Formats: sequence, C-alpha cells, structure tokens
Amino acid sequence: METIRIFNTLGRKKEEFKPLKKGRVLMYHCGPTVYWTQHIGNMRGMVMADLIVRTFEYLGYKVKLTRNYTDVGHLTSDQDEGEDKMEKAAKRDNLSPEQIADKYIKIFETDTREMNTRPADYKPRATETIPEIIGMVKKLLDKGFAYETDLAIYFDVTKVKNYTQLSGQKMEENIQDAGKGEVSDGGKKHPADFAIWFFRAGAHKNALQYWPSPFKSKLVKNGAGFPGWHIECSAMNKKFLGETIDIHMGGVEHIPVHHSNEIAQSEAANGVKFVNYWLHNEHLTVNNKKMAKSEGTSYALSDIKEKGFEPMVLRYLFLQAHYRSKQNFTWESLEASKMAYQKLKDFMVAGKEGKLQAPITKLKINLKSQIQKYREQFIGYISDDFNVPGALGVVWEIIKDNSLPYLDKKKLILDFDRVFGLGLDKIKKERKEGIPVAVEKLVAKRELARQNKDWGKADSLRNKIYDLGFMIEDADGKSVIKKIE
Repeated sequence: METIRIFNTLGRKKEEFKPLKKGRVLMYHCGPTVYWTQHIGNMRGMVMADLIVRTFEYLGYKVKLTRNYTDVGHLTSDQDEGEDKMEKAAKRDNLSPEQIADKYIKIFETDTREMNTRPADYKPRATETIPEIIGMVKKLLDKGFAYETDLAIYFDVTKVKNYTQLSGQKMEENIQDAGKGEVSDGGKKHPADFAIWFFRAGAHKNALQYWPSPFKSKLVKNGAGFPGWHIECSAMNKKFLGETIDIHMGGVEHIPVHHSNEIAQSEAANGVKFVNYWLHNEHLTVNNKKMAKSEGTSYALSDIKEKGFEPMVLRYLFLQAHYRSKQNFTWESLEASKMAYQKLKDFMVAGKEGKLQAPITKLKINLKSQIQKYREQFIGYISDDFNVPGALGVVWEIIKDNSLPYLDKKKLILDFDRVFGLGLDKIKKERKEGIPVAVEKLVAKRELARQNKDWGKADSLRNKIYDLGFMIEDADGKSVIKKIE
C-alpha cells in the first residue's frame, strides 16, 4: 500500500498518513446547510473531498465516508447570533423547515450526482440525531465543561487546553471570529463560549423547530429547544464513525470557529483525541472576487448548464487547481476547460487507428517499463497531498507520447480516471448525422495525427476526406466537418 503524505491543518505541515486501522479510512466531511441551492463554490468542496476519497480507494484503502445535512441550528452569523437559516428559508419559500430540507437535499443530491461524486456511506440529518445530541450535551454538563443559563447551554472554552490549536490564533483573535453570541444573555461567562443547546426563549422564543430535553430553564417547559450547529457534527461523527476518526474535512472558513468547537466539545465529552488529520479546501472566487448573490456571481450548477456546459466540464475545471489553493472561476476559464475536456473525449473514442502511429522502430521500446513510469508518476502526484493537477498533467504527457500504442494509452487513462471521476469509460463516439463511417474514421485518424503534431499526415488525411466530398475546418481547438456542396 502506497505511502500518502497529507497536509494536516492541526500541525500545519505534511505528515505521513497512518490510519487507525490498516487499510481503512474513517472520514467525515462537513455537509451543506440545506436552506438554499448550493453554489459552485460548495460544489468544488464536494469534488475536492471526492478526489480524496477516490485517491484512497485507488490506492487500495476502504473508505467509510459520512457527510451530514444541517437542517436546524445553523444561525445566519455562523456562530450564536441571528436567525436560524432553516427558519429564514421557510419564511422565504412559505414552506415548513422540513419541506425546505427535503427540497434542497434533493437538489444537492442531484447536483452531486451530476458532478459524479461518490455518494457518502452515511448521510445523517441533524434533526434525526437529536437523542445523540442531547446525550452529548448532558455529558458535557455532567463533566463540568458546560453550563446552563435561562436562554441556552454554553460550552465553557476556559475549561479546555489548547482551544485554538487548530487555528493557531490567540484567544482574543478567536473571540473576534466567534462573535459575542446571544448578547442579551447575561449568564454567558466568556465571549468565546458557544451554545450547544438553545432554549425556546429570548430571541428564539418562536422557534419553529424544537424538542423537549432534560435541561432546565425558567423560561420554557420541558427544556424545549434545539441544538447549536457545532454540537450536531460532533454527535453525528461519533454515532456513525466513532469517538476518534482518521480524517475530517471542510472549508477553510470552518477552521477558527466550527472545527475548533468540534474538537473542544468532542474531546471533552469523549476523553480521547477527536481527529488525526484535518483537511481544509480553499475557496472558489469569481473574477478574483468573493462569490456574492448581490453581484449575481453566486452561480449554481443549473446556471452552468443553462450556459451550455455539461457538469463534467466544471469538474474538469476543478481538477486544475489543488484543493488547498484558491481557484478563480471565469466563463473564459470554463470555456477553455470545455475545449480541453472535448479533446480528451475525442481521444478516448478515436479507435484503434493510432496503435501504429509511431514508427515501428520506436515501438520496440520496453512498453511495460514505459507504462510503469507513467503509473509511478501518477501515483507519486496523488500520494503527495492529493496533487490532482500534477496527475492530470501526466494524462496529457501520455496522449502526446508517440512511443506508446493507442490502446495502451487509453487503458492507462481509464485507470487514472478512477481518481479524476470524469466518466471517461462512459464516453461513446458521437455520430454526426449524414457523415459516412469512412469519413469519421479518417477524421479520428487526423485528430490523432494533430495531437502528435504529425502535420504532414494530418494534411494527407484532410485531402482524403476532401476526396470523399467533405471538408474539415479547424477552429477553437475543434474540427468541424462539412459536406462540400
């Protein structure tokens, strides 16, 4: 089994991956808050996690992936202030919170399926995990890590060591990120303390989603309320994967607050290390600016498709940037990805005509060692902190290599696509209406010649196509066939 090196946010350096159990990976990925259609920045996060899962599986590991749905408790500030996002969406769409969750989970599932991401093994909703959440809150109270007020139950950050270990911040910096929480709650002890249970009181007295609990408040009966956002992930993680897991992944925005809170409460409740490797993907920008609904740049996958781009073109675009690097989206970059992806598809359906594209003397090389060289390069890239852009570059080197027969190239690329997830095994030759099979074969041969920069052969094939009554025009990286009138 190959050695994999991972950049661990917790230590801020690359480390050799050592699983809890040999050959197995327990991975938790922060899923969406299902109050709106996820934009393509969120889709990039899903694809980045998918590439990591596929890499592990390609290298022989068995991955158990959990990705949650947040359908209660995520406030509009991302911390302890504002309105619950699900309730806000319910009022906006004139639906119940449950209907909102069902609606946007369905859209998310459709989008991720079209992006060809491997489904998670477990897809829990926070509202389905209330008993486990209440149990963890109770344990934190019993162990002295949390305290009750009439408005909420808070986790006391002063009771844990290294609360800011993941972010590397000083506590005062973390307070700025975490916010002041429910400012009207005079019982809150420390500005960075965060709510793990909100009572149906104060700002949340009219909460649409609430459950009875064993907790006490003078303002509500039966401890009625709902969980805080952070505690949900800890409870779901423990329920489906266990107290200690190999990998936890999410966006970089989660580092100072959400993930720091997860570590603090999980380790306080369970008494063991929570996560061995923390992975964080960077953001997708649009025209080098933050995606924003107000500027009309918060594009969804549906917007991409409406512009005539298939989802795999967007996935190909995502493959070109490392998960820890910011990536800039423009329509021009998507068009360039469309052209590259089309060239890749054209190569995959070119047929057997290219098997003797190199001179016979060159084909006498040791093909086995040549193929092994490319395979080792590919594995070297994906094993080095999931360097997918580098691995993608190997594919184009293979295509340009005149010494390899076509079928060997195709077999290698199809094998590598187990990581890329571009669905190359499902690509079929597109028949052009009214174009004879003989002409299509000549066009395929010419495309191979062009890819190999054999311009003399390409010109000769163009002439043969012309003799059969068709002309070929090359523009924007594409070959267009037209019947001669």
